[in-house]
Amino acid sequence: MMTDPIADMITRIRNAIRAKFEEVAIPSSKLKVRIAEILKDEGYIDTYEFVPDNRQGTLKVRLRYVDEVPTITGLKRVSSPGRRVYVRASEIPSVLNGLGIAILSTSSGIMTDRRAREVHVGGELLCTIW
Repeated sequence: MMTDPIADMITRIRNAIRAKFEEVAIPSSKLKVRIAEILKDEGYIDTYEFVPDNRQGTLKVRLRYVDEVPTITGLKRVSSPGRRVYVRASEIPSVLNGLGIAILSTSSGIMTDRRAREVHVGGELLCTIW
C-alpha cells in the first residue's frame, strides 16, 4: 500500500531522468494527471498520456531533454502525509527566484505558484520543480 502517491510520482520521474529514460509509467489518478498537465504547460515534459486498464490506469510521461540535458534538474516534495505545509497567498515561495515552479493544491484546484498569486489564493504546497 502506497501512503504518498505524489512522492512516488516525483521519485519515478527523478529516477527516470537519472537513468536517461525517454518515458516513465506511473499509476494514474486525477491529481497526478493535473500535475503532469502543469509540467507540460510549463515546458518540463514533452507529453503525457493516460492509458486505461482494468484498475486505475497508467500515466505515461514522456520526459524532455535539450541537447541530452534534462529540462527538470530537481524535484522536491514539500508537503507530505505526516507533515502538511500550508501557505497563504502572500507567503507562496518563489522557487530559484522564479526559474522554477511550486505546485499548490488550492480551493480553486491544483495550480502553479504564479497562478495562485494571480488569483490570490493559498493552499497546500505540494512540490517544487526546477
